[in-house]
Amino acid sequence: MSDINNDLELFNELAKVLLEDEKNNPVADRIDAEDLYATLDLSLNDNGIADADFKNVMTEVIEATPKTATNLFFNQLFGGRQGKAVFGDLLAVMLNNSMYTYKVAGPQVGIELEIIHKSCEMIGYGKTSSGTFPTGGSMSNYMALIMGRDAADPKFRNEGKGKNLLAYASVESHYSNAKNASFAGIGRNNVRYIETDDLGRMNPVKLDEQIQKDIADGHTPAFVNATAGTTVLGAFDPIDAIADVCEKYDSIWFHVDGAYCGGAMFSAKYKHLLKGVDRSDSFSYNAHKMLGTPLTCSIILVKDKKYLSGSFSNDAEYLYQTDGDEFNLGKTSFQCGRRNDALKFWTLWKSLGTNGLEKIIDQQFILADVARDYVRNNSDYQLYSFDDSISICFNYKGIDPDVLCTALYEEKETVVGFGNFREDTFIRLVTINGTNEPEDLLNFFKVLEDFVANNPALVGLDSSVFEA
Repeated sequence: MSDINNDLELFNELAKVLLEDEKNNPVADRIDAEDLYATLDLSLNDNGIADADFKNVMTEVIEATPKTATNLFFNQLFGGRQGKAVFGDLLAVMLNNSMYTYKVAGPQVGIELEIIHKSCEMIGYGKTSSGTFPTGGSMSNYMALIMGRDAADPKFRNEGKGKNLLAYASVESHYSNAKNASFAGIGRNNVRYIETDDLGRMNPVKLDEQIQKDIADGHTPAFVNATAGTTVLGAFDPIDAIADVCEKYDSIWFHVDGAYCGGAMFSAKYKHLLKGVDRSDSFSYNAHKMLGTPLTCSIILVKDKKYLSGSFSNDAEYLYQTDGDEFNLGKTSFQCGRRNDALKFWTLWKSLGTNGLEKIIDQQFILADVARDYVRNNSDYQLYSFDDSISICFNYKGIDPDVLCTALYEEKETVVGFGNFREDTFIRLVTINGTNEPEDLLNFFKVLEDFVANNPALVGLDSSVFEA
């Protein structure tokens, strides 16, 4: 068996390798998927390998893995690296507590509850509120749907499907809504997708009209999902107006999916984008997105904690043997065994304070303004997005965005993706890395423009050139 102290020394050595490689090669060398096993020794064998060989293999794997913390990674709804959060995550691994009981987690339970209670206070939930840490934004949405299902049909949990329940989300909402309806027994075909306005925001009038029609047809509307930061455009649904609609119908659970941009709650300047969230029944946000903690760190908050325990609590005498239900977090979580995702967020929040988290959020909007202004002021670009969003959607010189993004990735220039809204397809640049500076965004455009200038054949190509 290896000595943990030696392993930690090796970890520190490899961490330095990673940081140095990120500086020198901000975009990893790409290995074609079909060449992966021939390029790297990923095999598992009967016998182990010598420490020196192990270090060499790990170095090769690290250098070939996509780098998500550099100033040329703009592809996903996460990026960058907040040091104090990384510290907390590493510490959580070393402590290795499971978060279902106070007996095995001790003060880590208090850390999770402090985050939940402070978050509830910040969005205007009252003293009966609570929450938990699911495994991601999709699971947060699923838990909200389950609570909405059980609130609309209290017999559903024990007896199975009874009423013909319906769920509602905008056509721009997260794809997990369809999956979750299937898992919850509601059915994918019982999700009603509501039209959006030209900025990608749910239309509350269309929502109300659809609900009225469904009630007249004998259905039971049970759940409305609003989005605070849609996946492509980064749009904020009009939460207050949607709350007005939901409050007209007693059985509807109103959830706000803030997985992407719910972190705006920390900003005095931008929290207005969440106006009305205090009227929701549940709200979720991902600290691994706008707040920059390592993956995953998702929080769901519930205005009345009785629904959380009502849908997810289950007795287990072999497990819950000491302390009260409030400190036995397994009583209100989807999982039993659960890693400590709260500590990394707590170490970040504790070290920087709420004001420091606000600066992280505000920086992302500053970077978005820099990128939008650049696009608006350059005739070679066409802008598809709008202010108060950290998704900047654009095209350059009419080049197929699929072609351009793929070429930039394959030639290890930068990592950025593309998206769609209605009939348009465009590059989607996200400024979610709060450690970036304005010059990093301007450098992105320089990299893109220089690449196109050196590859004029890109103009006029379509995505079929990459189809095998």
